[in-house]
Amino acid sequence: MNVRINNVSKSFKNQTILNNINIEFKPNKIYGIIGRNGSGKTVLLKIICGILNADKGEVLFDNENYIKKFGVPKSTRALIENPEMINELSGFDNLKLIASIQQVIDDNKILKTLELVGLKGEENKKYKDYSLGMKQKLGIAQVLMEDSDLIILDEPFNGLDDKSANDMRDLIKKLKNNKIIIIATHIKEDIDNLIDELYKLDSGNLKYEKKD
Repeated sequence: MNVRINNVSKSFKNQTILNNINIEFKPNKIYGIIGRNGSGKTVLLKIICGILNADKGEVLFDNENYIKKFGVPKSTRALIENPEMINELSGFDNLKLIASIQQVIDDNKILKTLELVGLKGEENKKYKDYSLGMKQKLGIAQVLMEDSDLIILDEPFNGLDDKSANDMRDLIKKLKNNKIIIIATHIKEDIDNLIDELYKLDSGNLKYEKKD
C-alpha cells in the first residue's frame, strides 16, 4: 500500500489548520509528525482515516481515492486521542467485539496480541478496572491485532511508564515490515529511537524535518 496526500486543506471557523498538505507514505517506514498542541496533527490523522473530510484535496490509497468512494480506507487501523471502550466488558471481550466487525482474526490472535502489549493475565479484568496505562496498551492492541497495512497512532505512549513505552517502541519497530506506520508525537525518545522520517506541522504547513 502507498498513501499519498494531495493538496489537502482544512479550516475551522475561518482558521486554517491544514494548508495545502502534500506527502507520500510508503511501506517499511515509521513516519513521525510533530508540532505544538493545536497545530493540526490529529486533524491530519483523522482526514487520512476518513473520520474528517478535507475542505479540498484528496487522500489516495494505491492511487485510488478510497475515502471518497467508500468512507473508510481499506486495511487501516488507528488510535487517535484517548482510547474508549466498554467499561463492563473485559479487555479481551472489548477486542473480540472489535474483531467481530472484520472477522479476520480468532481468539488466539487476540490473546497473543494482549501478551505482546504486556496485558497477559489482565485479559479478563473489566475495562473500568484498567489503569490509564493498561487502557493505553489495550488501545494499541486493537490497532495491531489485525496486521493492517496502515497503522496510525496519535501520542500512543501517553500514560505508559518508561519501561512499557520502550517495550512498545521495540514492538512497533519489529512490526513495520510491509506496513506504513504514522505516529504523531512530542516525545524525544520516539523521534530519536523509533521514527524513520520526521515531519513538522507549523502554521498549517507540513515540512520535512531533518533528524539530529
